[in-house]
Order: sequence, then C-alpha cells, then structure tokens
Amino acid sequence: MKVVLHRTHGGPDVLQVADVPVPEPGPDEVLVRVGACGLNHLDVLQRRGPGLIPGFALPHVAGMDIAGTVAAVGPAGTGRAGNGTALTEGARVVVNPAVPCDRCESCAAGADGRCPSAGVIGATLAGGYAEYVLVPAANVHLVPDEVDLVDAAVVPTIWMTAWHALIEIGKVRLGETVLIHAAGSGVSTALIQLAKAGGARVVTTVGSDAKAEYARGLGADVVVNSTTGDVVKTVREVTGGRGADLVLDHVGPATWNTGIYSLSPRGRLVFFGNTTGNRAEFDLVYAYHFGLQLLGSDPYDRREFAAMLDAYWASTFRTPIDSEFPLTEAVAAQERMESRLATGKIVLRP
Repeated sequence: MKVVLHRTHGGPDVLQVADVPVPEPGPDEVLVRVGACGLNHLDVLQRRGPGLIPGFALPHVAGMDIAGTVAAVGPAGTGRAGNGTALTEGARVVVNPAVPCDRCESCAAGADGRCPSAGVIGATLAGGYAEYVLVPAANVHLVPDEVDLVDAAVVPTIWMTAWHALIEIGKVRLGETVLIHAAGSGVSTALIQLAKAGGARVVTTVGSDAKAEYARGLGADVVVNSTTGDVVKTVREVTGGRGADLVLDHVGPATWNTGIYSLSPRGRLVFFGNTTGNRAEFDLVYAYHFGLQLLGSDPYDRREFAAMLDAYWASTFRTPIDSEFPLTEAVAAQERMESRLATGKIVLRP
C-alpha cells in the first residue's frame, strides 16, 4: 500500500510517498481502508520537529482524522466498535485517534484521557496518510449512511478538542460572552458553533477581512480583525465594560494577553494550543487581583468522544472543507495549511 511518511524533520519536501506492506489486524483490531484523512496543525509541527507527543518516532506516518471502511477484522469475536457493535467488512467508520492502554489505574477508573502510556493515531502511531490504517476496534465508530466519509473525517480532532475545552473544562453557560480566537481555524469553526448552541454570545477574531464573513456564517455575533482592530476594546464595548466570561485560546503567546485583558472579573481562560510558541508572560498581580481562572484543557476520555459524535450526527453542525488533495499531493496539502489562507479543513484522499 502507499503511504506518505517522513524520515527526518524539515520542510514539506521531507514528505515522501512510499510502498509498505498492508498490516494485518490482530485481536481487537481492525484494518480500515482510508476514505479520507483530515489534516491538523500537529501534522505540520511534528514534521518540522521536534516530535511534540511522547512516543513520537521516525519514520512517521501522520494523519489523526480518519474515516473509511472496514477492510478486515481481527480474530472472530474481537472486532467490536466503540459502542460494542460487532464490526463487519465494509462498515463505514470514523476513528477516535486517542489510544489508551486499557490496563492502568486511570483507564480502569474511566479516566483514560489521563492514561500515562496512551498513544495517538497519526501522532505516535501510524496514521491516515495512507491507503490503509490499523486501529483498535474500540476506536472506531459507525458513520450514519447519510454522512459522506469526507464530512466524517473532519470531525474527530477539531470537534473533540472544542467539545472538551468549551464544555468539560470551560463549562460554558447560557447567556455568557465567549471570546474565540482565530475563527478561520478548524477548532474555532467547531467552537463558534458549539458556543452558539449552548446559548452564548460569541466574539471572534480573524486575521483578514476576507475571513469575517466566514465567521459570521458560522454564527459569530461579533467579528474583530485582530490585525487592524482592538480586540480588548471591542470585547469591553459589547459587554458594557465587563469583559468576556470565557476565552478560548489555542494560539498561544500571540493572543495570550489579549485574552487576559478581555476577561471579566473571575473570568475563565481555557488554553489548549501553542501554535505561536510554548511560553507566555503576563501580569500576575492583574490576574489574581481580578480572580482570573487559567484552565488547561487536558486530553479527553473515550466516553466524551462517543457523546460528541452522537451530538454531531444529530445536529445541524457543519465543518467547512477548504480543499481536497490526493494522497500523493500531501506536500501541497501541508503547504496550503502553512500558508494560513485556508478557511476550513484540508483533506487528503487516497
């Protein structure tokens, strides 16, 4: 089968198309024929190096967001989906990329997101930049007949990240004002829609006027061009001077202090990304004087993934697709992601 891998760190040109044997599923595993694979910024960050997720090793096949069809199941009776449904060849599935050990104390307690030896498909395990991918049966979930596999493939990472940060950690409430950075990104696409569904007022930022209409189309109430406008001033104005109840930040240092100064007293800042760096500085006195709550969004549990999918299938949520590329054009796909011109998800199709 064909895969796209990189044997060293560097620019997009380190990505190579290679032929490797098709893996065979063992007990409790399934082989998925990849129908579509969504790109994520982690693909780019780990290609640039160093590997960010413990357990990363070279050569590496990226791709965390995978939808496809079951090509083969392990020994009889062991191929069961995340909801316990027996899997058969041809079943249309989407993959939960988080792979806990299922043996440690955290996993036994149902807190598998805290599993110290968890793997991640496409981050520490071979992912979906391939024609086939081997995954635990418990990590696949059936895709409704009416949902296209491309639409299913763009759900896992951005919607689960958004769900966990906004609902589990941020605990968004009806009537709150929420500031969401970088509306054109995949995870913010999900955050805006989830926050609106939860009854919040959404203020979001864009890097260009061209993306403002995109953000409004997702339901954002107020859109600020962060390169030409004053985000903090706008948030204060639309809240009568009080500030936002909740800020969602997956950008990092570039937006950190904007979020801090946009918060209301005892406001919550949920952070879960570092695309602009690993260190942020802020005024400690200001933060504790106003009782600001800084909340890191940790890994999600399997139960959340199933709940998120059920909610997504039953909703009118949508995940805009920016562009699609053949598997063999993964270099061009990652270059598109690095250009910061994309609005919506980029997808590879074998």
